[in-house]
Amino acid sequence: MVGYDYSQNNLYFVTSCVKNMECCFGDVVLVGTGRDLSVHNANIYNPNIYNPNIHNPNIHNPNIHNPDIHNPDIHNFDENESEMILNEYGIIANNQLKWLEIQYPYIELHAYIVMPNHIHAVIEIDSLKVNPINKNNMDQLDAENIKIKPLSQIMGAYKTTSSKLIHLAGKEEFAWHRSFHDHIIRDEKSYQNIVNYMENNPNSWNKDKFYKKIN
Repeated sequence: MVGYDYSQNNLYFVTSCVKNMECCFGDVVLVGTGRDLSVHNANIYNPNIYNPNIHNPNIHNPNIHNPDIHNPDIHNFDENESEMILNEYGIIANNQLKWLEIQYPYIELHAYIVMPNHIHAVIEIDSLKVNPINKNNMDQLDAENIKIKPLSQIMGAYKTTSSKLIHLAGKEEFAWHRSFHDHIIRDEKSYQNIVNYMENNPNSWNKDKFYKKIN
Protein backbone atom coordinates (compact mmCIF):
# COMPACT_ATOMS: atom_id res chain seq x y z
CA MET A 1 0.00 0.00 0.00
CA VAL A 2 1.52 3.28 -1.11
CA GLY A 3 2.44 5.53 1.81
CA TYR A 4 1.79 2.91 4.48
CA ASP A 5 4.40 2.44 7.21
CA TYR A 6 5.09 -1.30 7.13
CA SER A 7 7.09 -1.14 10.37
CA GLN A 8 3.89 -0.40 12.28
CA ASN A 9 2.52 -2.91 14.76
CA ASN A 10 0.17 -5.03 12.70
CA LEU A 11 -0.59 -8.47 11.29
CA TYR A 12 0.54 -9.08 7.72
CA PHE A 13 -0.23 -11.92 5.34
CA VAL A 14 2.69 -12.43 2.97
CA THR A 15 3.27 -14.68 -0.02
CA SER A 16 6.59 -15.15 -1.78
CA CYS A 17 6.93 -17.22 -4.95
CA VAL A 18 9.85 -19.00 -6.54
CA LYS A 19 11.06 -17.41 -9.77
CA ASN A 20 9.15 -18.76 -12.79
CA MET A 21 6.90 -20.63 -10.31
CA GLU A 22 9.33 -23.56 -10.29
CA CYS A 23 8.18 -26.36 -8.01
CA CYS A 24 11.33 -27.11 -6.03
CA PHE A 25 10.34 -27.32 -2.34
CA GLY A 26 8.76 -30.77 -2.29
CA ASP A 27 5.58 -32.65 -3.11
CA VAL A 28 1.91 -32.45 -2.22
CA VAL A 29 0.60 -36.00 -1.86
CA LEU A 30 -2.76 -37.50 -1.03
CA VAL A 31 -2.65 -38.93 2.47
CA GLY A 32 -2.45 -42.72 2.42
CA THR A 33 -1.97 -43.02 -1.34
CA GLY A 34 1.45 -41.57 -2.07
CA ARG A 35 -0.02 -39.93 -5.17
CA ASP A 36 2.02 -36.89 -6.16
CA LEU A 37 -0.10 -33.81 -6.98
CA SER A 38 2.87 -31.74 -8.10
CA VAL A 39 5.19 -32.77 -10.91
CA HIS A 40 8.81 -31.64 -10.74
CA ASN A 41 12.38 -32.83 -10.31
CA ALA A 42 11.97 -36.19 -8.59
CA ASN A 43 15.66 -36.64 -7.75
CA ILE A 44 15.49 -34.03 -5.01
CA TYR A 45 12.51 -35.66 -3.30
CA ASN A 46 13.19 -37.35 0.02
CA PRO A 47 10.18 -39.47 1.07
CA ASN A 48 11.61 -39.91 4.56
CA ILE A 49 11.26 -36.26 5.48
CA TYR A 50 7.86 -35.05 6.61
CA ASN A 51 7.01 -31.58 7.69
CA PRO A 52 3.62 -30.82 9.30
CA ASN A 53 2.26 -28.50 6.68
CA ILE A 54 1.54 -25.58 8.95
CA HIS A 55 2.63 -24.15 12.29
CA ASN A 56 -0.50 -22.94 13.99
CA PRO A 57 -1.34 -24.89 17.17
CA ASN A 58 -4.22 -22.70 18.28
CA ILE A 59 -6.50 -22.38 15.25
CA HIS A 60 -7.91 -25.26 13.22
CA ASN A 61 -11.05 -25.20 11.17
CA PRO A 62 -10.99 -27.64 8.22
CA ASN A 63 -14.40 -26.59 7.02
CA ILE A 64 -13.44 -23.32 5.34
CA HIS A 65 -11.42 -22.93 2.13
CA ASN A 66 -10.54 -19.62 0.58
CA PRO A 67 -9.04 -19.89 -2.93
CA ASP A 68 -8.92 -16.11 -3.21
CA ILE A 69 -7.50 -14.76 0.05
CA HIS A 70 -9.43 -11.52 -0.03
CA ASN A 71 -12.73 -13.02 -1.22
CA PRO A 72 -13.39 -16.17 0.80
CA ASP A 73 -15.66 -18.82 -0.62
CA ILE A 74 -16.51 -21.36 2.05
CA HIS A 75 -18.23 -23.65 -0.48
CA ASN A 76 -15.17 -24.22 -2.68
CA PHE A 77 -13.27 -26.83 -0.70
CA ASP A 78 -11.56 -29.95 -1.95
CA GLU A 79 -12.13 -32.71 0.61
CA ASN A 80 -9.16 -34.80 -0.52
CA GLU A 81 -6.85 -34.89 2.47
CA SER A 82 -3.34 -34.05 1.33
CA GLU A 83 -0.05 -33.15 2.92
CA MET A 84 3.07 -31.26 1.91
CA ILE A 85 6.29 -33.28 1.96
CA LEU A 86 9.32 -30.99 2.09
CA ASN A 87 12.57 -31.86 0.36
CA GLU A 88 15.97 -30.46 1.33
CA TYR A 89 15.24 -27.06 -0.20
CA GLY A 90 11.76 -26.87 1.29
CA ILE A 91 13.17 -27.57 4.74
CA ILE A 92 15.54 -24.63 4.30
CA ALA A 93 12.64 -22.37 3.25
CA ASN A 94 10.69 -23.57 6.29
CA ASN A 95 13.55 -23.17 8.76
CA GLN A 96 14.35 -19.65 7.61
CA LEU A 97 10.80 -18.60 8.32
CA LYS A 98 11.30 -19.75 11.91
CA TRP A 99 14.67 -17.97 11.92
CA LEU A 100 12.88 -14.65 11.47
CA GLU A 101 11.46 -14.88 15.00
CA ILE A 102 14.97 -15.41 16.38
CA GLN A 103 16.58 -12.69 14.32
CA TYR A 104 13.86 -10.13 14.95
CA PRO A 105 12.45 -10.43 18.49
CA TYR A 106 9.55 -8.13 17.67
CA ILE A 107 8.20 -10.64 15.14
CA GLU A 108 5.71 -13.43 15.80
CA LEU A 109 4.78 -16.02 13.19
CA HIS A 110 1.11 -16.83 13.71
CA ALA A 111 1.02 -19.35 10.87
CA TYR A 112 3.17 -20.36 7.94
CA ILE A 113 3.36 -22.97 5.23
CA VAL A 114 5.81 -23.94 2.50
CA MET A 115 4.20 -25.15 -0.71
CA PRO A 116 5.98 -26.58 -3.80
CA ASN A 117 6.68 -23.17 -5.36
CA HIS A 118 5.71 -20.54 -2.78
CA ILE A 119 5.40 -19.76 0.90
CA HIS A 120 2.66 -18.13 2.92
CA ALA A 121 3.09 -16.58 6.36
CA VAL A 122 1.09 -14.52 8.81
CA ILE A 123 3.65 -12.23 10.42
CA GLU A 124 2.95 -9.94 13.33
CA ILE A 125 5.18 -6.96 14.03
CA ASP A 126 4.82 -6.03 17.70
CA SER A 127 7.28 -3.53 19.12
CA LEU A 128 5.98 -4.28 22.63
CA LYS A 129 7.62 -7.72 22.42
CA VAL A 130 11.04 -6.08 22.49
CA ASN A 131 12.29 -5.87 26.07
CA PRO A 132 15.41 -4.04 27.24
CA ILE A 133 18.42 -6.19 26.43
CA ASN A 134 21.98 -6.37 27.71
CA LYS A 135 24.74 -5.13 25.48
CA ASN A 136 28.15 -6.65 26.28
CA ASN A 137 26.63 -7.66 29.63
CA MET A 138 27.11 -4.09 30.78
CA ASP A 139 24.97 -1.44 29.14
CA GLN A 140 21.23 -1.74 28.72
CA LEU A 141 19.77 -0.83 25.37
CA ASP A 142 16.27 0.58 25.68
CA ALA A 143 13.60 -1.08 23.59
CA GLU A 144 12.76 2.25 21.98
CA ASN A 145 16.27 2.37 20.50
CA ILE A 146 15.80 -0.92 18.66
CA LYS A 147 14.82 -0.02 15.12
CA ILE A 148 11.82 -1.94 13.85
CA LYS A 149 12.48 -3.02 10.28
CA PRO A 150 9.69 -2.65 7.74
CA LEU A 151 8.12 -5.74 6.24
CA SER A 152 10.04 -5.33 2.97
CA GLN A 153 13.39 -5.57 4.79
CA ILE A 154 12.23 -8.53 6.85
CA MET A 155 11.17 -10.41 3.73
CA GLY A 156 14.37 -9.31 2.00
CA ALA A 157 16.39 -10.91 4.80
CA TYR A 158 14.33 -14.09 4.53
CA LYS A 159 14.75 -14.38 0.78
CA THR A 160 18.47 -13.56 0.88
CA THR A 161 19.38 -16.03 3.64
CA SER A 162 17.20 -18.85 2.31
CA SER A 163 18.58 -18.36 -1.21
CA LYS A 164 22.18 -18.58 0.03
CA LEU A 165 21.48 -21.77 1.96
CA ILE A 166 19.66 -23.35 -0.97
CA HIS A 167 22.59 -22.47 -3.26
CA LEU A 168 24.98 -24.10 -0.78
CA ALA A 169 22.73 -27.18 -0.72
CA GLY A 170 23.31 -27.62 -4.45
CA LYS A 171 20.59 -25.72 -6.27
CA GLU A 172 22.74 -22.85 -7.50
CA GLU A 173 20.15 -21.55 -9.99
CA PHE A 174 17.48 -21.06 -7.32
CA ALA A 175 15.92 -17.62 -7.06
CA TRP A 176 12.84 -16.07 -5.51
CA HIS A 177 10.53 -13.88 -7.53
CA ARG A 178 11.73 -10.32 -7.12
CA SER A 179 8.67 -9.01 -5.28
CA PHE A 180 6.26 -10.50 -2.76
CA HIS A 181 2.56 -10.15 -2.05
CA ASP A 182 1.34 -8.59 1.19
CA HIS A 183 -2.02 -7.96 2.77
CA ILE A 184 -2.75 -6.11 6.02
CA ILE A 185 -5.01 -8.20 8.24
CA ARG A 186 -7.50 -5.78 9.75
CA ASP A 187 -10.02 -7.96 11.58
CA GLU A 188 -10.64 -11.39 13.08
CA LYS A 189 -12.74 -12.64 10.15
CA SER A 190 -9.95 -11.88 7.67
CA TYR A 191 -7.41 -13.52 9.99
CA GLN A 192 -9.50 -16.69 10.31
CA ASN A 193 -10.12 -16.92 6.56
CA ILE A 194 -6.44 -16.54 5.77
CA VAL A 195 -5.28 -19.10 8.33
CA ASN A 196 -7.95 -21.57 7.19
CA TYR A 197 -6.86 -21.07 3.59
CA MET A 198 -3.28 -21.83 4.58
CA GLU A 199 -4.23 -24.93 6.54
CA ASN A 200 -6.17 -26.29 3.58
CA ASN A 201 -3.67 -25.23 0.91
CA PRO A 202 -2.33 -28.79 0.37
CA ASN A 203 -5.89 -30.13 0.01
CA SER A 204 -6.65 -27.75 -2.83
CA TRP A 205 -3.20 -27.57 -4.40
CA ASN A 206 -4.26 -28.72 -7.87
CA LYS A 207 -6.87 -25.92 -7.91
CA ASP A 208 -4.58 -23.26 -6.47
CA LYS A 209 -3.70 -20.21 -8.57
CA PHE A 210 -0.01 -20.93 -7.90
CA TYR A 211 -0.28 -24.55 -9.04
CA LYS A 212 2.10 -25.50 -11.80
CA LYS A 213 2.29 -28.89 -13.48
CA ILE A 214 5.33 -29.74 -15.56
CA ASN A 215 4.57 -32.06 -18.44
